[in-house]
Amino acid sequence: MKTLAPGSTIGILGGGQLGRMLGVAAAQLGYRCHIYAPNEDSVAAETAAQFTCAQDDDIESLTRFVEGCDVVTFEFENVPVDPLHQIENCAPLHPPIAALDVAQNRIAEKNFARDHGGTTAPFAAVTDRASLDSAIAEIGAPAILKTIRMGYDGKGQSRIKPGDALDAHWEAVAHQPCVAEGFVTFDHEFSVLLVRGQDGEIRFWDTPHNVHEDGILAISTAPAPAEILAQQDAARALAAKMADAMHYVGVLTCEFFATADGPVFNEMAPRVHNSGHWTIEGAITSQFENHIRAICGLPLGDTGLAAKKVEMHNLIGSQADDWQTLLSDGTNGLHLYGKGESRPGRKMGHVTKLHF
Repeated sequence: MKTLAPGSTIGILGGGQLGRMLGVAAAQLGYRCHIYAPNEDSVAAETAAQFTCAQDDDIESLTRFVEGCDVVTFEFENVPVDPLHQIENCAPLHPPIAALDVAQNRIAEKNFARDHGGTTAPFAAVTDRASLDSAIAEIGAPAILKTIRMGYDGKGQSRIKPGDALDAHWEAVAHQPCVAEGFVTFDHEFSVLLVRGQDGEIRFWDTPHNVHEDGILAISTAPAPAEILAQQDAARALAAKMADAMHYVGVLTCEFFATADGPVFNEMAPRVHNSGHWTIEGAITSQFENHIRAICGLPLGDTGLAAKKVEMHNLIGSQADDWQTLLSDGTNGLHLYGKGESRPGRKMGHVTKLHF
């Protein structure tokens, strides 16, 4: 276990709002952040001491970046893995590359969950147009076709209804390798949010109940209703097994469906997560601070609730334009991500409300 003193430099791969909020948490603990991202308009760079704008596969730039950091983490799980293997001995990398290997491949991810005792939706691999026919014949419809790699917030997906002509769905995913998933009948969606330290200690935040609109998280509420809490222990046990198996360090999020037969694993995110943004005001220690604590080898902070109930609402697209009204309620905790253009489906910020 390696403890980094305040004043050390934390490298963050990715330049979005998660990196921005990690940078704020790191600064509060006295650390400097260095952002590495391919886009010049990085909102994370605004909260960092240094910024390198270079492509993910630029080995020369990536090597210089890593050699200037005391530890490296990421705020985006789709960072290309091959370049990381070339620089992994230059500085500690938390979470490990193994977590990216699992999370970047939907089939590997589902098999990994099953291998550790989890239940997933029925699924089948789709590599070409003919195998799409076979997959739907096997798992039935309705189903959802998802690209194996990339894709989030509903992107890279096509919903298949009974009787649909499949050619249009194959076109919708641009003929990319996919997984076809059978639909799951569920009552609620929820997340398990955990942090694992370098010494293997695991702490959980309260389980948030998640509501999605158009494939994008809209609301997270903690504590969750009783139907979710009844399945919490089983879901947490699976998430902890997966974290231990990967020798994970940092915040890990696993998303689940609450069903009549117990929790069904949906997907994991090896990073801080949108469904944990409420922890900034709503928990004793936020997911961002505890991620910094974990990767720097510090003692983990208390993950308990700071109020009886916490609600977080994402601000999507033009919803963020109503910032004056949101601020007129003094109990709102408003977070705007500094993105210049509000577009439909783009996460522009979030607002958190505590109920005492």
